[in-house]
Amino acid sequence: MPVSSDARSVFPERARASLPDRPLGIYVHVPFCATRCGYCDFNTYTAGELGTSASPESWFGALAHELELAATACAPDAPAASTVFIGGGTPSLIGADMLGDVLGVIRRTLGLAEGAEVTTESNPESPPPEFFGSLREAGFTRVSLGMQSVAPHVLAVLDRTHTPGRAVAAAREARAAGFEHINLDMIYGTPGETDADLAATLDAVLDAGVDHVSAYALIVEEGTALARRVRKGVVPAPDDDVLAARYELIDERLSGAGLEWYEVSNWASGPDAQCRHNLGYWNGDNWWGAGPGAHGHLGGVRWWNAKHPARYAESLASGALPIAGREELTTDDQHLEQIMLQVRMRRGLDLSLLGAHELAVARACIDEGLGVEDGDRLVLTGRGRLLADAVVRRIASAG
Repeated sequence: MPVSSDARSVFPERARASLPDRPLGIYVHVPFCATRCGYCDFNTYTAGELGTSASPESWFGALAHELELAATACAPDAPAASTVFIGGGTPSLIGADMLGDVLGVIRRTLGLAEGAEVTTESNPESPPPEFFGSLREAGFTRVSLGMQSVAPHVLAVLDRTHTPGRAVAAAREARAAGFEHINLDMIYGTPGETDADLAATLDAVLDAGVDHVSAYALIVEEGTALARRVRKGVVPAPDDDVLAARYELIDERLSGAGLEWYEVSNWASGPDAQCRHNLGYWNGDNWWGAGPGAHGHLGGVRWWNAKHPARYAESLASGALPIAGREELTTDDQHLEQIMLQVRMRRGLDLSLLGAHELAVARACIDEGLGVEDGDRLVLTGRGRLLADAVVRRIASAG
C-alpha cells in the first residue's frame, strides 16, 4: 500500500525529532527459504511459492530503492547506523556477494558508523567454504547460526534440513574466517526431545566455542504445519513444566561455561559479545526495518511494510515507501513496552518509572522471590525468569 511519494512526509515531526538523540539500527528482511520449517510463522517464501513473482535480484533492487527513500525520510538528522541485522528467511541463500552489496547500499544511503555491529543470520547448511571469509571482507562483524538441536529426530519434527553437526562446523569456519562474535540459536521443548537430547545439544554448543547463545522455548504458532500436527494429535503440545526444567538446565550449563544471561533468552560471554542490535530494540531505540514485512520504529511511531515481495516491489516502483500500516504509540503504550522489555533484561526494570500501584506490585514480586532489588531496579531471579511474562502482566495491570 503506497502511502506517500514524499518520504519525509511519512513520519510526524515528533518522530523525526528523536533521530539526533538515539542510536539508529537497520534491520533488513530476506524473505527467501529453501524449504518451510514446520514451526515457522515468519514472512518467508520458497521458490515454489513465489514462482516468477519475485527473485533475489528483484528483491535487491526494491530494497536499494527503499533504503534510498529511508535516507531521504531521515535526512539530515539521523546518525549513521550503529547496527545492521540481516535476518529472514535465510539470508545465506542470497550469497555473500549480494549480502555485501546490501551492506554497500546501506553505507551509501543511511551510512554506517565507525565500529558498527553488522550481523547476518545463516542456515548452517547454506554457506560454501568461502562464505564467511567473503562476509568478513565485506564488513560483517557477527554471524548468527540456526542450530536448534543436534538430535536428528528433533530436527525432523521441526522440519529443519541441516545435518546435526553442521552448525558446529559452520561456527568453526566463521571463527577461522576472523569472526570474533558468533551466535548459535537453540530451540528447546520440541515434542520428542529428551533431557539427553538437550544435554547433547548443549555439549555441542559449548564445544563450538561461540560467545553468544540464544535459546527459545518452542511456541506452536497458529497457521503453521506444526500447529496442525498438534491439533490432530500427531505430536503432543510442549509441556510447560518440561520447558521450565529445560530452561533451568540451559542456564546452568551456559552460566557454568562463562556465558551469562543478559536477556531472558540470551546469554553472552561479556558485554562486547552481547547483540547490540537487539539491545537497541529492548532499549526502545530507533530502527529502520527494510524489506518485505519488516517492522520499523522512529520516536514512538511503528510501521510495517507490505509482506509479499511482489507487492513490496510494486509499491517502491511507484516511488513510494511500501508501508502497509503504522501506529503512533501513546504514552501509555510506551510505558507498557518499557515494563515489558526492561523486566526481561539483566539490568532490570527501573522502579522510578512506576506509579504507586505498579511499584507496590513490583515489591510484592520481590517479596515472593521472583526478583531482587538491585539499587533502583527490579532484577528477575532464576524463578522469576521462568515467570517473566506473568511478572509483566501483574505490574502492567496495576497501572
